Amino acid sequence: MKKDTFIIGFMLFALFFGAGNLIYPPTLGIDSGTSYWAAIAGFVITGVGLPILAVTAISFVKNDARELADKVHPLFGLIFTSVVYLAIGPFFGIPRAASVAFEMGVEPFTAGISSTLVLFIFTTIFFILVYVVSLNPSKMVDRIGQYLTPILLIAIIALAVGGFILLDSPMVDPIEKYASSPFFTGFVEGYLTMDAIAALAFGIIVVNAFKERGITTQSELVKSTIKAGIITGTGLIIVYGSIGWIGAKMATIGDYSNGGDILSSAAEVLFGSFGALLLGVIVALACFTTCVGLIVACGQFFTKITRLSYNKIILLTTVVSYLIANQGLNTIISYSVPVLVFIYPIAIVLIILTFIQNLFHGARPVYQGAILFTAVTSLYDGLLAFGMDLSTVKPYMEMLPFFALGLGWIVPALIGGIIGLIVSKVANPSYAN
Repeated sequence: MKKDTFIIGFMLFALFFGAGNLIYPPTLGIDSGTSYWAAIAGFVITGVGLPILAVTAISFVKNDARELADKVHPLFGLIFTSVVYLAIGPFFGIPRAASVAFEMGVEPFTAGISSTLVLFIFTTIFFILVYVVSLNPSKMVDRIGQYLTPILLIAIIALAVGGFILLDSPMVDPIEKYASSPFFTGFVEGYLTMDAIAALAFGIIVVNAFKERGITTQSELVKSTIKAGIITGTGLIIVYGSIGWIGAKMATIGDYSNGGDILSSAAEVLFGSFGALLLGVIVALACFTTCVGLIVACGQFFTKITRLSYNKIILLTTVVSYLIANQGLNTIISYSVPVLVFIYPIAIVLIILTFIQNLFHGARPVYQGAILFTAVTSLYDGLLAFGMDLSTVKPYMEMLPFFALGLGWIVPALIGGIIGLIVSKVANPSYAN
């Protein structure tokens, strides 16, 4: 069973480690400079801790993330979970991963050729392979856990070791937001990996993998999921710390447009032309495994709530992802950030409530109050990120504690939960005992 736990843990690592995990830590490193360790600590909480908690939360339920969201209301459960799967799947997550794989793994080798044409050819081949592997989800665990993840880890370790040994440039001063609050800025940056909401989808893949290996009792499922999560989390922390450190050390070497540019330059500085090839392998494997996992997760979920077969769902998901991926990375990022800013706090509160539900007997009003108050606050942040003029509301929102840190939803969530607890105790006095 220990072998299976490691295989599933490696599989989960590969599913998590995709586009956002590659491009955001180096950017954090270069922006945080001398405040790097505080910043990466905050990033790890939302980029590693929350996803592992989310996967573990799924092991408490019989089906999928919808069962968690149904505790607010069945209609909310259907809508919110569908939005999560669409966001991490065909609308944002999968196209972003494919676009990053192209821009970092292929485009550097195709100078002088139309990028639109090359992107079309690459995404065509990429998504055909993703679709084929996704057709049999039971074999996916072994394919990714036993073969692809070790190759991915070896490539990442080679780049990281080279960075620690060969990059000796001094760290620069942090930019303003990292100078004033490096930990909380890193905490919010961890949202952009999408891993906490992706974990709501990946969780059922992990649980099903353990069930196929003979584990059926909930207590054993929870224990096994936690063990696999520890393996995954350890790998992610090491990788984030390493490539973030590379970013911090690259600050004095040049100017960069994004995290992918930072890693590409670092690979060339460290290993020359071989470095570009090494980075291409890392990116291609990381994004491929993530896309496979997301398509399988979408297929399993939407098969349950529609009358379509699994094969038809993953074909539709693949085609939509393929079409959106051809719009380019910058376009995808521009319209994904507002949605992520809106749904991420809701997902975080839902995950936390799952772990503390025994404190309030799982009372629905607590879920409803906490989620409602969180949603109102995060909707403001999402609309603001979308570019809407909310100047009339802004003075009131700025009164919220932690608002300047991007965490204005925390106190409203607490207040909503407390109001829900009072309502539940009034309606059912036995809760007070």
